[in-house]
Amino acid sequence: MVSISVNLMQSMPWQQTIGVLEMMVKGFVIGVAASAPMGPVGILCVQRSLNKGRWFGFATGVGAAVSDILYAIFTGYGLSIVSDFLENPTYSLWIKMAGSVMMLIFGIYTFHSRPKSRKERVVRTKSSFVNNVVSGFFVTLSNPLIILLFLALFGQMSFIVPNMVVPQIFGFLFILVGALFWWFVLTKLVDKLHRRFDERGVWKINRIIGVVVIVASIGALITSFFGLSLF
Repeated sequence: MVSISVNLMQSMPWQQTIGVLEMMVKGFVIGVAASAPMGPVGILCVQRSLNKGRWFGFATGVGAAVSDILYAIFTGYGLSIVSDFLENPTYSLWIKMAGSVMMLIFGIYTFHSRPKSRKERVVRTKSSFVNNVVSGFFVTLSNPLIILLFLALFGQMSFIVPNMVVPQIFGFLFILVGALFWWFVLTKLVDKLHRRFDERGVWKINRIIGVVVIVASIGALITSFFGLSLF
């Protein structure tokens, strides 16, 4: 009876289920973290929400989210090639610490950044809605430095899991979900508080995000140094 119970427990996919849930959470956090800093596409999203309406701004965010997931997959594929390197505990520790340092630098940069607005003519048509998606995609795609951000996030959160295809697929899917969630929330806030969203307002958002990233990076760096893990 004992051996039968053990065999049944070993055959149950509970470990796979836990892996999927964990990767979904990690993917969601990465998606939000990668989208939150207010760079050019963030300014564009806010301006279009103010000038054209919330859903035109959200369409811009959709385009940015699609570009982000492409860069995320590209980054993940590159890391999966060196899976043996990632599985080494010592190398994994150094990768986490390097990711924390990169996130710290990124947080400081975000805190001090003050992106400029992009002026455009206001047009409200169905084709304009599609154009917003396309332009959001290409504005984000034109910034390959996002790869460095994904490298930092993947390294710190141990996102790449060799030989676990299903959890990894769900992880990447929820990067997209997290990014879309961010743009949905942002455009909702702009719609509700539109009078307060000017260039100074966006600058304040960047400072708040920068502080959060800096604090989280320092915490992650300390826990990684002592062999602990936040994720």
